[in-house]
Amino acid sequence: QINGISPEYDVGKDTLTILAPPPAPFTLETVVEIDPKANTQLSGLYVSDGILCTQCEAEGFRRITYFLDRPDIMCKYRVRVEADSKKYPVLLSNGNEIENGDAGNDRHYRIFEDPFKKPCYLFALVAGDLGHIEDTFTTCSGRSVKLAVWSEHHNVKALDWAMFSLKESMRWDEIAYGREYDLDVYHVVAVSSFNMGAMENKGLNVFNTACVLATKDTATDGDFERVLGVIAHEYFHNWSGNRVTCRDWFQLTLKEGLTVFRDQHFSEEKTSAAAKRIEDVRIMRSAQFSQDASPLKHPIRPESVIKQDNFYTVTVYNKGAEIIRMYRTLLGIETFRTAMDLYFDRHDGQAVTCDDFRQAMADASGKDLTQFEEWYKQAGTPLVTVEHSKKDDGSTILKMKQSNDGQPPLVIPIAAATVSSAGTSSEQVFELNQAEQTFELATDDPEAVPSLLRGFSAPIKLIFEPPLTVEQISILAAYDTDPFCKWDAWQQLSTKVIIDRYNAPADKMPELPSYLIDAFKATLADTEAETRLRAYALALPAYSTLALPIDDLDPSKLCNALD
Repeated sequence: QINGISPEYDVGKDTLTILAPPPAPFTLETVVEIDPKANTQLSGLYVSDGILCTQCEAEGFRRITYFLDRPDIMCKYRVRVEADSKKYPVLLSNGNEIENGDAGNDRHYRIFEDPFKKPCYLFALVAGDLGHIEDTFTTCSGRSVKLAVWSEHHNVKALDWAMFSLKESMRWDEIAYGREYDLDVYHVVAVSSFNMGAMENKGLNVFNTACVLATKDTATDGDFERVLGVIAHEYFHNWSGNRVTCRDWFQLTLKEGLTVFRDQHFSEEKTSAAAKRIEDVRIMRSAQFSQDASPLKHPIRPESVIKQDNFYTVTVYNKGAEIIRMYRTLLGIETFRTAMDLYFDRHDGQAVTCDDFRQAMADASGKDLTQFEEWYKQAGTPLVTVEHSKKDDGSTILKMKQSNDGQPPLVIPIAAATVSSAGTSSEQVFELNQAEQTFELATDDPEAVPSLLRGFSAPIKLIFEPPLTVEQISILAAYDTDPFCKWDAWQQLSTKVIIDRYNAPADKMPELPSYLIDAFKATLADTEAETRLRAYALALPAYSTLALPIDDLDPSKLCNALD
């Protein structure tokens, strides 16, 4: 009905067409009947293991009812859920519960109201027989928020860490980004039947149990950290994705790249910053660089797509996070925080673009970031070649050249210092924004070795010409104060040995060189170093990382070289 009157309309296979809509604003009421049990696509509303659950990102809401199913259509929702009391004792949806009661015939109902506008991909509904734990959180303005973590009854004993992670995330976002939670309740639902890993529905996050359950009896340190990070990621979406969302799905990295960066930042502060950074770089090099080198390569903001679900890639997520990290490196931590505040305040309640984010960074810093847009447009992994030489006073001259399949130059922050047995020099950031530029690293130590791309300051490949010697790389491995560069030096030493073995005849496989054996012994004996960093130093490069630069790869031969 339109304004209470039945209009003329046509129902197509996937559409509802109002033939003569009124010229003025109107109210449209529709009634639909769907069969969640028959929904084998697991998109929209479906039943699995007796639990009703929704997954609406990217285009699942249209499978529930007729709607303008786009992320830029933002509405306030009032939802009434009614079901059999015994079969579905728990009824949940987005927002604050404002009413509940007996609907008769052994049925009950609950009404939820979300006062904040959101796109329909954030709509959520869960109904089933679930157990839960409860807690409260007091926000920075003194508001009390009810927290509940739900799962199948036999899983309830494994939910405490998820609740702890949620409270840690809420407090950290207030401190680090000034973002306070806005509803009176926050639900986390973890069910084994959920088809995705996790979904940030407003006030009602839904997870697969693999991302939430953790007890000290069965979970490893890695399991606990994964739950901490995933819970944080979905919570942080409340601002970077929900309150400020993306105009269209081509802008997906706007919410996902930014939120991955925010959850990385959180995990760095809550666990080991050094180990977390190395873990993230390993993902970039083994998975994202491989994607960039494949026929599936694409920019973080793709220009076209066959299906919206194809956007959810390591490039959009993890490379997108590295682009956000480069903003922070170029602007500085304090200015970056100011720019983030401007972005959230300027666009609260809006569906925006990557360009809007970049403009907020530019406006807050006064920096021209026009060229930085190339990071959103270009596919592939940039290569930076560094020719290095010494001046008479010991300073190092660095002539840098960048390339990426003939595409325009990018803005690439190169964090740099020099390292020797006497120590590490002060770090500085070179801004490489031309095809070729020359920089100088001042030092009075003639034996100092350049340490570049510190902290993995840009998602690029960097090679020295001429290559650093084994002795120079060993200096970085032994004395560099940057954990990433120290680990990377170990990776280079190991890679050299493995590639030498790969290129050798099968009957003349070289022995392990003494410098690598001695380095491994030194690492094992260094009981003062962080245990995780020692483990990473001893870990060999990933097979995919080693295979990437090899032409006409012989997989068996590479496996033998690793043996």
